[in-house]
Amino acid sequence: MTKFSLSGNKSGENIELPVLSGTLGPSVIDVRNLYAQTGHFTYDPGFTATGSCASSITYIDGEEGVLLHRGYPIEELAEKSDFLEVSYLLLNGELPTSSEKEKFEYTITHHTMVHEQINYLYRGFRRDAHPMAVMIGVVGALAAFYHDATDIQDPYHRMIASHRLLAKMPTIAAMAYKYNVGQPFVYPRNDLTYAENFLHMMFAVPCEDYEISPVQARAMDRILILHADHEQNASTSTVRLAGSSGANPYACIAAGIATLWGPAHGGANEAVVQMLEQIGSKENISEFVKKAKDKDDPFRLMGFGHRVYKNYDPRAKVMRQTCHEVLEDLGIDNTMLDIAMELEKIALEDEYFVNRKLYPNVDFYSGLILSAMGIPTHLFTVIFAIARTVGWVAQWKEMIEDPEQKIGRPRQLYTGPSSRPYIPIEKRS
Repeated sequence: MTKFSLSGNKSGENIELPVLSGTLGPSVIDVRNLYAQTGHFTYDPGFTATGSCASSITYIDGEEGVLLHRGYPIEELAEKSDFLEVSYLLLNGELPTSSEKEKFEYTITHHTMVHEQINYLYRGFRRDAHPMAVMIGVVGALAAFYHDATDIQDPYHRMIASHRLLAKMPTIAAMAYKYNVGQPFVYPRNDLTYAENFLHMMFAVPCEDYEISPVQARAMDRILILHADHEQNASTSTVRLAGSSGANPYACIAAGIATLWGPAHGGANEAVVQMLEQIGSKENISEFVKKAKDKDDPFRLMGFGHRVYKNYDPRAKVMRQTCHEVLEDLGIDNTMLDIAMELEKIALEDEYFVNRKLYPNVDFYSGLILSAMGIPTHLFTVIFAIARTVGWVAQWKEMIEDPEQKIGRPRQLYTGPSSRPYIPIEKRS
């Protein structure tokens, strides 16, 4: 085993820490015994240089623009697969056979209905409540309705809970939207695909038939695939941390949804649309591009570049093609979309953006697609949550089954007062 030498233990002698290597990516220094050997902890705000777990689900190489799910490139999965097949892959480690896929699709499709009493939960929210607030409440309450399979140590219970979450999330999300706009809930249909079913529950009304566009259904399916998992991001880490305490899976996923709601995490595509509205017209683009290049100006172009990817986001390549397909299918003549397409052209050609690798990312295109399809901005993060649910569940399941996993307990660098005596209130100045 490779070891890393470090000076400064309790006796002033050098110590050696194991270096662990994975299949791909940088090796890690195993610091589990660091405190026992040196009396020191590591300090890493945001855990950006800390490997919190071992995982075989997703691999990212931000420098090269690589995203793999169980070893399969995301571009191939988005082009050749569908969301439920990718879900099976994430949950089980391998692509399904024809019979396995058929059985899995049947299981998920026939678990899409929710307990009828859940309808009454929605009535407890204000009509103008943000759908993400509703999602957190309803998903967290699922343990009260499906308590029959919450023994996390039972593999069968874990499977049932995983299937229920994956199946019911689009239904819960669509109900949140329908409640918000004052329309009756639309029940799921077993003759539709996962993406088709979601669009139907979102936009169908009892008074007329709703015709599902194949182009839009495929676009939604790709959006779900491209957002299904993304390694140890903030919401996934939250799900793992909550799960490490032994919390039931519904509570863990509700915690993930709450984290995803943060604008620094799941709200990026919503911010793209808000930026386009702020720009207002194509004539104003040059002014805002100039502001974006000014380091002293707080304005930033949203949907460009990525914290992880220092190359073209591989998901954005697929989304770009899908975006143009949807716009063509809808035949939309829209000022906001015109602005977006001009910004896209600038970002792909302007030396400032190209040299800094500020390419349009997946959020830039997904926000455009969802907006063009008539999905309101405040629902964008909800759709992100639908997609990410399978990743959260797969990561939660892996965490539960990992014999090395312990309850999460980060340490700290304390900077407060040292020990001091209590002063009675009458003696305080």
